[in-house]
Amino acid sequence: MINKPKGTYDVYGDYGKKFIFLENLFKAIMEKYNYQYVRIPTFEHTDIFIRGVGEETDIISKETYTFEDRGGRSITLRPEGTAGVVRSYVENKMHSNGIAPLKTWYYGPMFRYERPQSGRFREFFQFGIEVFKSESPLLDAEVINIAVRIYQLLGLKGIKVNINTLGDLESRKKYNEALMVYLKKHYNDLSEDSKVRFEKNPLRILDSKDEKDKEIVAESPKLTEFLNEASKKHYDA
Repeated sequence: MINKPKGTYDVYGDYGKKFIFLENLFKAIMEKYNYQYVRIPTFEHTDIFIRGVGEETDIISKETYTFEDRGGRSITLRPEGTAGVVRSYVENKMHSNGIAPLKTWYYGPMFRYERPQSGRFREFFQFGIEVFKSESPLLDAEVINIAVRIYQLLGLKGIKVNINTLGDLESRKKYNEALMVYLKKHYNDLSEDSKVRFEKNPLRILDSKDEKDKEIVAESPKLTEFLNEASKKHYDA
């Protein structure tokens, strides 16, 4: 007998009804908010994810299902939806369709080679939103509100929303410099993974799951302290 691969699951019976319910809920909410459905390929050229997600992230360096196809091309099963949607936006020239803002949504299976555990699988379904051609903070608020509304319709209580910001490129550059100065003092105590990230993208160290790294990060400078006026204005709004 051949069993299903590790980290995957079958959908059937009452569980299948719940899946259909969720899909219909997403569709109904997106229609009310006037979002367009986008369906992207299950696999893409690997470069899409290296450029979009970052080669130094755990997703790319450890968790992707990447293989060479019969034409010698490097192909990756999509680990998330953003990179593929942005690729589609550019390739299909959606920027010239006269719609602004352009509000899109997607839903489908994603794949990450990680240790299966409760609530975390190697094949999982992800619902996501991507908005183009607008810098309005009202759209940020709308996207957050959609997530809250979905949770409410599913019957969840006591929902708490924590709002953060990464600022603009200028703000992140200043923060990145300050973070490197701080982390350099603790370099010898960082995990091996974080030492690699220090050279490529120090911001990724903030996501480290290593306990020692977490202690170091807890005392690091805060990004909100380095926001320029434009980023502060957007965040406050």
